[in-house]
Amino acid sequence: MIKRYLLGTLFALALASSANAGDVKVVNDAAWFAEGPIWYQDKLFYVEYGRGTVTVWDGKKNEIFWKMDGCGPSAVLPTTTGEFLVTCYDSNLIGRISADGKTLPAYDKDKDGKPFSGPNDFAPDKDGGVYFTGSGKGGPLIDASAYYIGKDGSVTKVAGDLHNANGLVMSNDGKILYLVETEDNRIIEFDVQSDHTLSNRRVFLRLDDLFPNQPHIWPDGIKMDKAGEMYIGQSPRSLDAPGKILVVDKDAKLVRTLSVPSPSMPNFAFGPDEKVLYVMALDQIDAAPWKGKVYEVPNK
Repeated sequence: MIKRYLLGTLFALALASSANAGDVKVVNDAAWFAEGPIWYQDKLFYVEYGRGTVTVWDGKKNEIFWKMDGCGPSAVLPTTTGEFLVTCYDSNLIGRISADGKTLPAYDKDKDGKPFSGPNDFAPDKDGGVYFTGSGKGGPLIDASAYYIGKDGSVTKVAGDLHNANGLVMSNDGKILYLVETEDNRIIEFDVQSDHTLSNRRVFLRLDDLFPNQPHIWPDGIKMDKAGEMYIGQSPRSLDAPGKILVVDKDAKLVRTLSVPSPSMPNFAFGPDEKVLYVMALDQIDAAPWKGKVYEVPNK
C-alpha cells in the first residue's frame, strides 16, 4: 500500500510542476478567510468571510470596500451594469452593491419564490447574466442547486439535486458550465442552452481518480484560462495533507500544479494577461476567524 502511494505521488510529480516559492508575493498577510476574488479595473476585489467584507487591493494597499455583518460573503463579481454581486453564504442572499460601495436591495429568492441555501460562487456568461451555486446544508444531504440571474434581474433555478455545489465556471465558448461538487470530490458539467437552462449532466473529472491512494482532494473554486485549461482550488480537511492548485486540460488530464506557503487555497483569480494568479489561502482551517493570506503567484 505504501509503495503504491509513493508511485502515485511520483507519477503526479512527473506530470506537474510547482511554482517556485521564492517567486510568490504576499499581497495581504492578515486576511480572514479570503475567497471569491476577481481582477477588475486594475484592482483585486475579494471577500473576507471572517470579516464580512469585500476588500480591494489596488497594488499598494488593502482597503474595505463594503461590509455587512451576518452576510458571510463567499464571492464577489462585477456586473455589466457597474454594480457588484456578493454571495452571502450565511444569510442566504445574493447581495447587491453599488459602484461606490453602497448596499442595494438583495436577491433573496428565485422567480418561483423559493429561498436560496448557502449561495457560494459565481460564473458570468457572455449574455450579461450570471450563474451561481447554492451549496445547501452540506454533509450527506443532496440539497444543493444552481441558479441563473438574467440581465433583467430574474433569478431562475437551473439545476437541483447537487451535492455541496461550490465553484463553477463557463467554457470559453459558452457552451458548457462546469460545477464543483465538493463532498463528492468531483467536477460535473452541463450543456448550456440558448435560454440559459442546463442539460445533459455528466461527470467531467473525479479528483480521487486523478490521485489514487492519496488523501481526498476537496475541490473548491475553479477558473478557466484563455487556453481552455481549468484551474482547481482545494480546501483540505487536514493540515497533514495540504492542498495545491491543480491545472487540467480539456480532457481532464493533469498538466501542472501551483502551490503557496499555506495549506489551503480554495479560490483565486487571474491577473492582467493571466501572467499571475491571485490566490486566496488559509493557514487556519479549523476555527474562526480562519486567518490566512492573499498571494500573487507567477502563472506558467
